[in-house]
Amino acid sequence: MVVLVTGANGQLGQSLQFISANYPQIDFVFCSSSELDITNLENCKAVFSNYKPNYCINTAAYTAVDKAESEAEKAFAINVTGAKNLALVSKEYDTILLHVSTDFVFDGDSSKLGMTNGYTEEDVPNPTGVYGQTKLDGEKAIKETFENYFIIRTSWVYSQFGNNFMKTMLRLASERDSLSVVNDQIGTPTNAVDLAEALVKIISTSYHELRTSNFGIYNFSNEGQCSWYDFAKEIFENNGIKIDLKPIPTTSFPTPAKRPAYSVLDKSKIKKTFKIEILDWNESLKIVIFPS
Repeated sequence: MVVLVTGANGQLGQSLQFISANYPQIDFVFCSSSELDITNLENCKAVFSNYKPNYCINTAAYTAVDKAESEAEKAFAINVTGAKNLALVSKEYDTILLHVSTDFVFDGDSSKLGMTNGYTEEDVPNPTGVYGQTKLDGEKAIKETFENYFIIRTSWVYSQFGNNFMKTMLRLASERDSLSVVNDQIGTPTNAVDLAEALVKIISTSYHELRTSNFGIYNFSNEGQCSWYDFAKEIFENNGIKIDLKPIPTTSFPTPAKRPAYSVLDKSKIKKTFKIEILDWNESLKIVIFPS
């Protein structure tokens, strides 16, 4: 089984590389953006023609949420045109496409702060910024192109790889005595390695079913919910870092893009369909910080 991975140098791409040795039955082909430019249809066709993958995991994305507000064309090219190109070549080569999307497709209205289960796959998206809109448009481009896809929406992704909130907090803690972090945005951190394992589980399950009837949209994050302040607090405590950490409201930390006040995702569908067991976010965080 050949699995082509786009965006191999990003944190999810690196997380897939990290676990790939555990799956000798899968021939992973990891392509960086220089090797596979998803915005270039001819480049996509050439790579697919060469490897003829059974599956493609698209981890390539424009994820600079704030910069997207001023770089809309670039975000659209990668998140929409890129997704459409991969759908087109996947259809041509009978490849099953796994595409990673985001909680930012929802507006995260603060009235949902009391919810316990989170957004389901059936809830109506309503993005509030360029990043979320391009990710939603990318989903639509895939759905309009062919049927053999899994779209996995995730949230607050971090890992030992790439750039992410956890690594930013650890860097800032080495430079400052105090930090202020927003405490009124509620979501769920996602360990990119856990997400990578879930993607491989989807592939393994659907491959053995030959042609699955379970295509569609799925949510995946770790379990539980917290604020960014709670997340930072747990990062520092697990690393034995003493720092003056102050909770602040979103209004005290304005950004070009509006963040969802609430973006917890309900994982019932993916757990039931693929028999995936999901760790609580703070348990998974301990594994990242203290790998065995």
